[in-house]
Amino acid sequence: MEWAVIFEPDNLALFGNGIVITLWLLFSSLAVGAVLALIFALILTGPWAPLRWLVGAYTFVIRGTPLLIQVYLIYYGLGQLEWIQARWDSVWPWTHFKEPFFCALLAFSLNTAGYTAEMLAGAIRETSAGEIEAAHAYGMNRFQTMLRVVLPSAMRRTLPAYSNEVVMMLHATSLASAVPNMLDVTSAASRIYATYYLPFEAYLAAAAIYLAASFCLIGFFRFSEGRLLAYLSPRRD
Repeated sequence: MEWAVIFEPDNLALFGNGIVITLWLLFSSLAVGAVLALIFALILTGPWAPLRWLVGAYTFVIRGTPLLIQVYLIYYGLGQLEWIQARWDSVWPWTHFKEPFFCALLAFSLNTAGYTAEMLAGAIRETSAGEIEAAHAYGMNRFQTMLRVVLPSAMRRTLPAYSNEVVMMLHATSLASAVPNMLDVTSAASRIYATYYLPFEAYLAAAAIYLAASFCLIGFFRFSEGRLLAYLSPRRD
């Protein structure tokens, strides 16, 4: 295998740009998705039945359809509608639908929001009744109890499942290569393959990059779980 090709300056720069775009896409989508997920989780566990049904339908559709289809629907579907194209140059946010990065970011954000909302909502529902009763005994109202007791506890308990979601989203960013003119790690590997006809070298290099990033993310979450979930560990006499 001609590994020397991968280490040529132009190809290293190509992979470097792909890494920057991949990480920017990952962390941006996680940030936007986390805000949406928090709002959706509060609705799913709230008393507003119509909103609860609406958000429940949204999470069902998101979790029931492939992410690649969602990317296609946003970029090739919404982005190609005439009334959106007519506003590309004048009305926000439609001006961004002609940008591949925005379409990929929107798809990934909506996807991770659906999964994370259900995880967080489940953790909120499973909050110990004793914690809530203790908060009420201190004189906290419903809002204060949710803000100071339920949400912090639910977020900590969701951390192991959320770490899997983050790693899965890292891998899912490879689907951004399906959007034209997107230069992520997978797109960089595809360009090298198309130029040199070296599929194994190109895609094995991409796999190594994803593996290294996954290792770093898993290590970070393991450390965080050890610190934030220590109170759930069995006590040693």
